[in-house]
Amino acid sequence: MRSSAILVVVLLMPLAAAAGGVNEAAEIEGTAIVSVETADVAPASERFDITVTIDEEAASNGTSVGWTTQICVNSGVCYPPEPGSLTASSDGRTWTGSLIPDHNSTYVNWRIELNWDDGGNETVPETGFGWKVWSDCWFDGEAWGGSDRSCQGQDDDDEEELPGFGAVLAVAAVAMAGLMARRD
Repeated sequence: MRSSAILVVVLLMPLAAAAGGVNEAAEIEGTAIVSVETADVAPASERFDITVTIDEEAASNGTSVGWTTQICVNSGVCYPPEPGSLTASSDGRTWTGSLIPDHNSTYVNWRIELNWDDGGNETVPETGFGWKVWSDCWFDGEAWGGSDRSCQGQDDDDEEELPGFGAVLAVAAVAMAGLMARRD
């Protein structure tokens, strides 16, 4: 019974930690990255562009820039991370790329990889994803949000919403705990 309660808490922690619709940006101070520019919204099925600028020293020593992206969808599932390359400007300081989020995307996560000519590398941030940009129609496990309501399959007057992915997990975990308690 105790392990089931712990499982419920562990499964629901990521949902409680994330604030729906709030974009995130990693700290770049102390890295070779000068700036990371994107749109404030990552609309589903539309091109999402990124521009990364690195400092002169990194550009002059042959540093290349890539990113690893992850798209999460409104059902609560995140696709596996995908590494991608960015294209350099002629001076090697500005790197650009793009992706097209899934038609039902909630948000796009990513991290930046700096690869030096000598084979060394740095990931910003060191672990996880440092950036997150939300779609224009998203579900965060509890509430719908964004400027476009088309992904909800509801009109503006409909107050009723389906329970989120987290609620389904919680109900399943409680049911499982109840069955296990009966067994003992």
